[in-house]
Amino acid sequence: MAKKTPGPSPIRDRADDSLLSLIADVPELVKNLLRAEFAAIKTYAIQLIKHGGFTALWAFAALFFLFWTIPAFLAFFTIFLALWLPLWASALIVLGIGVVMIAVCGICAYLFHIRKIQKLESPGAAAKADAAIVKEFADEF
Repeated sequence: MAKKTPGPSPIRDRADDSLLSLIADVPELVKNLLRAEFAAIKTYAIQLIKHGGFTALWAFAALFFLFWTIPAFLAFFTIFLALWLPLWASALIVLGIGVVMIAVCGICAYLFHIRKIQKLESPGAAAKADAAIVKEFADEF
């Protein structure tokens, strides 16, 4: 049987609560904060793995084309162009095509996944922000 976790408590006026009741609520508040932080870490890790995996797939595709498919095609194309152009010119044209293919695969990885990884909010940064809020609140008293 799954344990039901309590949702966030409704905001209420605590001005009339005694010091002991406020102190008694601290463990529950800390427990809820830790649960929220672990949930944020879990979400962050899932997003990081998802986008990192897709980035690895794009990188693998780029390497596959770079080391297997493209050289065979480029050798053929170099020979084909050498029928009309000097060999050095046809090789230079083929080299340019290879560089463009590598750049396209790299740009796809960057645009579709690396930028999403960079935009993810780090749980460590969120925890630091929470600690700063608590410290600021504690400094008021």
